[in-house]
Formats: sequence, structure tokens, C-alpha cells
Amino acid sequence: MIQPKIEKFSVFAPVKINLSLQIIGRRNDGFHLLESLIVFADQGDGLTVSSADTLSLTIKGPFAGSLSTDKNNLVMKAAALLADFHKIRPKAHIELNKNIPIASGLGGGSADAAATLHALTKLWRFPISDQDLNKIAEQIGSDVPVCLNQKSAIMEGIGERVHRLGNLPKFGILLVNSNFPVSTQEVFQKYEANFSAPGSLNQIPKDRETLLKLLHSLQNDLTQASINTAPEIKNILSVLSDLDNQLLVRLTGSGGTCFALFDNTENAQEAAEKLNKKFPDWWINPTSILP
Repeated sequence: MIQPKIEKFSVFAPVKINLSLQIIGRRNDGFHLLESLIVFADQGDGLTVSSADTLSLTIKGPFAGSLSTDKNNLVMKAAALLADFHKIRPKAHIELNKNIPIASGLGGGSADAAATLHALTKLWRFPISDQDLNKIAEQIGSDVPVCLNQKSAIMEGIGERVHRLGNLPKFGILLVNSNFPVSTQEVFQKYEANFSAPGSLNQIPKDRETLLKLLHSLQNDLTQASINTAPEIKNILSVLSDLDNQLLVRLTGSGGTCFALFDNTENAQEAAEKLNKKFPDWWINPTSILP
């Protein structure tokens, strides 16, 4: 008896990095309004979907331990919403290779959900417009629409407005996390600063020097609230600021990952080797920004 061929598709879920993050207001429902310059790096999670009779999720990798595989996982939520849009039963086996720390400000869960939408669209072979895919993404989480794009972008509102940018200058980047999960909800609850003025990202320069000048004039408005939630972040920022050749040091997202920009990946790699000797328990990852 000939067994049916099992179709399989693998996709990459790159990490999201907020080069800047301004809180410019708050809606009546309590959600904060953002303006953020976002890029993606060539590190992230891997996701593979294959044909199956039911919907299931397996999670592997160094950060798999604390994640559930039930309907509350964003990957499973993405699969259910996409199947509901097509009015079909969600049938697939999803394998997630979790390489990125949990609750780290790198958009890992959102990137995984976005990757699931892309992968299952291929597996199920049902056409869907970018607009409809984006509407599904909005229902999953505020970072999912920008993670669908996987390209440098300005994110506005509560994440639903994504303005794609052309290629930005490439940088080496060093990601550092002390392996302490940081709750986004708790950070926003602790945010007490005044709102930033809107419009700081109206013009994004494409040359390195002017872009760095712009970035130094901005910040991540959630930094202090994140430090109040996880004091170790202050130490990470201090350690990165002391590195040779760093061009910019900042927190990404709501924490607790911080980053340093470098001219190239070689400088980022050299810095990583030095930090690994001093802080062997930290997650230290040299990478580069995707075009």
C-alpha cells in the first residue's frame, strides 16, 4: 500500500529589535500608543509544519522548557485563527525549535506566530491576501503584524500600523540577556514617564552616520520601567556601554534583552567572546541586522 506523501515546510522566525521605542499616548482602553523603529536580526527560532490528521505542537531547543503546547501558545492561536478564516479544521503538526529566551523583548512568540501563518499558508494552499493575513496577525498580538514583514519598519499605534522601510545600513549587533524573563504587562504597568512627542520617525536616514545621530537623539521609553521590574537590566546596559567600539547601547522592547551596535559582526563577535568569559550564565549572542 502506497503511503500518502507528507508535505513539510520550514520557515525562519527572526528576532525583532527595537532600535527606538517611544510611548506617545494612551488609548481609552488602556493600551499605550507607540512609535518604534524596528529591525530584524539573522538569529531566531525555527519552525516546521507538516501534514497531519490533527493539530499538534512540539517544542524543542534550549528554551523549550517553560512553554506550553496548548491553545494558549501563540503558535496554536495563529493556526486556529488561520483555519477559522478559511473555514477548515486546523490539521498540521508544528515543530518549534526555540532558540530565543522567553519574555526577552525580542518578539519571540510573536515571530513564531507570524512564521506559523506563513508556513501554514503554504501547507494548506489556500490563497489569502496580505491585508487579511495582517488582520489575523492583529488578533494574535501587537508585535505579530511587524513580525509578518520580517523587514525594517516603523511600527505605530498599538502595533497595527506597520510602515515598511527600504534597506537600512547594516550593523553588527550584540544581544545580551541575563536569562531573567520580563513581563511586558508588568513593565507597562510600571511606566510612569511623560509621553514622548510624536513624529520623531518621520524621516529615517539611509546613511550610517545620520541614522546613528537620529538613534542617539531617541531612546526606549520603557527602559526605567523595565529596570524597575528587573534591576539586572541596569547592569547589562552598564556592561555594554563599557565595550570597545560600541556605537549604541539600548534595551529592546520591554526587556530584558539589551543590545550594542557595532560597525560589523567581527567587532560584535569579539565583544561576545570577552563577555562570555565574565558572564558565563548570560545569553550572549553576536549577530547582524537583516537587510
